Amino acid sequence: MTDRYHTLTVVLAEDTSDDDCKPLIDAILMLKGVVSVTGAVSDLNSYMAEERARLAIGEKLMAICYPRLKERA
Repeated sequence: MTDRYHTLTVVLAEDTSDDDCKPLIDAILMLKGVVSVTGAVSDLNSYMAEERARLAIGEKLMAICYPRLKERA
C-alpha cells in the first residue's frame, strides 16, 4: 500500500517578492491535481531561524578548518 499526500510544500532559495512569485504560482496552478497555491510571508521568526542555522554551520566549519582554536579556548 502506498502513502497518499494531500499537500506538497515548496521552499524558495531566498525571500522573493510577491510580484516575482506570481509566474511561479501560476505555473504550479497549471499542474494536474493542484487546487490552490498560497504563499507564506517572511517574518521575524523565519529570519531568526535562518540566522541561527547560519551561525551553527559557521561554527562547525570554523572548528573543522581551525581545530587548534578550540584547544586554546
